[in-house]
Amino acid sequence: MSTLLIKNVDKIVTVDSEDRVLSNQNILIEDEKIKYLGPDYFDADEVIDGSGYFVYPGLINTHHHLYQTFTRNLPQVQSMELFDWLVALYEIWRGLNPEIIYYSSLVGMGELLKYGCTTCFDHHYVFPKENSDNFIDMQFEAADKLGIRFHASRGSMSRGKSDGGLPPNDLVQTVDKILDDSIRLVKKYHDPSKYSMRQVVLAPCSPFSVTTDLLEESAKIARKLGVRLHTHLAETKDEEAYCLEKLNMRPLEYMESVGWLGEDVWFAHGIHFTDDEVRKLARTKTGVAHCPVSNQKLASGVAKVPLMLQEGVPLGLAVDGSASNDCSNLLAELRASYLIHRLISSSQAPSAYEILKVATKGGAMVLGRDDIGSLEVDKAADLFMINTKRIELAGAHLDPKSMLGTVGFNRPVDFTIVNGKIVVKDGQLCNIDEYEVTERANKLVEKLVNP
Repeated sequence: MSTLLIKNVDKIVTVDSEDRVLSNQNILIEDEKIKYLGPDYFDADEVIDGSGYFVYPGLINTHHHLYQTFTRNLPQVQSMELFDWLVALYEIWRGLNPEIIYYSSLVGMGELLKYGCTTCFDHHYVFPKENSDNFIDMQFEAADKLGIRFHASRGSMSRGKSDGGLPPNDLVQTVDKILDDSIRLVKKYHDPSKYSMRQVVLAPCSPFSVTTDLLEESAKIARKLGVRLHTHLAETKDEEAYCLEKLNMRPLEYMESVGWLGEDVWFAHGIHFTDDEVRKLARTKTGVAHCPVSNQKLASGVAKVPLMLQEGVPLGLAVDGSASNDCSNLLAELRASYLIHRLISSSQAPSAYEILKVATKGGAMVLGRDDIGSLEVDKAADLFMINTKRIELAGAHLDPKSMLGTVGFNRPVDFTIVNGKIVVKDGQLCNIDEYEVTERANKLVEKLVNP
């Protein structure tokens, strides 16, 4: 048994059911869980002095494309919208290989950790014809190295250009190959137990890149194996037009027709749902991953987050892929979400603290977990710490619950702890050499972008 005491914490923002903020109290961590919150002191193997610190639950990222970390900040795609952007990038993504997947995962998840994210869900769906069978295995290896809690997906594309889809034919796979690998990955990696560090999701890419039979069979297999389902939906008007033309249905209507509604399903983006469709999501407990920065960069639109929260749609926050963001910083996403909804909805917008709850407790709900998302006894010891005794936070202490949205924090956090282990200390990753990883990553980026 290992123990860690964080003592004399200035403010602990618990995000519990009572929205408590604890002042000048202590957190005792035993192995992977929170053992005690309160005024008492305990002997521990390691002690962190929390004087002057604000402590928050670890952020939960509910949608990402880690491989895109190696195609961010490309000048040729910065003014494009989704469909043209994808067509241009597919040409580069043909060059993905296992080493690129490993290092892009290290970079993307490492950046997430440095900005207070403790759980990452990734949606990988690009599998070139050659040398791509172990892509998801490489992601799990990178997650283990960093010490992040990781939910991987077996994404997929089965409808290429010749069948009326968007992706090139050499980046799609047969339904049988996709389903066989999905079953392999679930059996090898999926751990549904409490405090699990590894889970697997089945995630066909989007209505314009997969076939109906893949959606139907994925739903059947996921429910048989007890794993969740995820895809992009209602992201753009182009997608809506595609579904109406090719399928004679709106996107959500189509997903309902193939069995993709329910508390084991969540959609990325969800911008162009009607009000009635939002209410249907709420009734069926179907979740949404809100990606405000990506939605702004690709000019996709603004999701109806105030209505979603009002109606009770399970809602998480997400950075989306680095190629449409162009970073893996969930703290920046939190502030961007707060501000865009203030602009659009004024007094009806969610508060900064409500967005923090979306990024923590909401993300846990979307991922189907009740052991993460808040700081409470017996919850996983996932948290981050910010030293507020710095000039850029002078005067920011008046409302700890709202600070991350209203003031924002635009540098790496001081500590990130995942499953009771310190993985970021003094703003630096503990388990990798950041310089060596960055050097190798940049060389791989050059080979990928300029083959």
